[in-house]
Amino acid sequence: MNLRDLKYLVALADHKHFGKAAAASFVSQPTLSTQIRKLEEELGVALVERAPRKVMLTPAGRDVAERARRIVADVEQMREAARRSQDPEAGTVRLGIFPTLGPYLLPHVVPLIRARFPQLELLLVEEKSDVLLTQLREGRLDAALLALPLHDDQLHTEFLFEEPFLLAVPESHPLARQDSLLLKELANQRLLLLEDGHCLREQALDVCHLSGATEKSEFRATSLETLRQMVAANVGVTLLPTLAVKPPVARSESIHLLGFRDSHPSREIAMIWRKSSAMDAFLRQLAEVFRDLPKDLLEEPTKALPGRAA
Repeated sequence: MNLRDLKYLVALADHKHFGKAAAASFVSQPTLSTQIRKLEEELGVALVERAPRKVMLTPAGRDVAERARRIVADVEQMREAARRSQDPEAGTVRLGIFPTLGPYLLPHVVPLIRARFPQLELLLVEEKSDVLLTQLREGRLDAALLALPLHDDQLHTEFLFEEPFLLAVPESHPLARQDSLLLKELANQRLLLLEDGHCLREQALDVCHLSGATEKSEFRATSLETLRQMVAANVGVTLLPTLAVKPPVARSESIHLLGFRDSHPSREIAMIWRKSSAMDAFLRQLAEVFRDLPKDLLEEPTKALPGRAA
């Protein structure tokens, strides 16, 4: 048994297809298939159910694949630790970030990271929060930016910043005549929300429960940009995170933004990584870059743009 064969099995577990797993492993399909069979012979158990156009792992295969995934991740961390012992600020970091944060935060923070760590290779993965957590636990990510709360004794949580929410309404909406509101003024409003799986949906529902608002359940958006366009088209109102209405996002004259005067609903963003990570010291330095964003970036734009933004 060798590390290469374990990597082949992990690739097959991920792709459920010999051809795709071979392509991801940069080998031919016969080579990968042969090595999987050799691994089965060595272990004395079937790892794969082979059927036309379909590949499934056996129960034993799933167990071996998960163990192999941890071994491969440990070896990668060992190599990364060795590289960083020579140059702590060089190497590769695989960082996850969720879709309602990535496009709006990264333009501001990536230049800061490049300036602070010019030799660093930053590999970004944008997925929903539950996918990022799975990849982080399996060692496929080094760290991830996620919204709190998060409860996992195996993960380290480094708080970064708090991001306020704004209410976005069409220009024709009665609330568009004011620049701020009390949370209770959301009562009886029906908010446009994202589909299941987005952490922003859960955060918006929390605000709904506190204020007495409800969801406009006949419509669920697949992205924050879709929500924005629906508000601009006078379909309804929604909550937007502050970073999503700051430059370089273009302003829209069809949308009016309101800040909250009382409870200031918001979400807390943290960098998360495994407590066992060999990169712990460096990840703490990287977190400082995310934490040192310009303060006005997280201020409500209504103060500077009379209630109007994208």
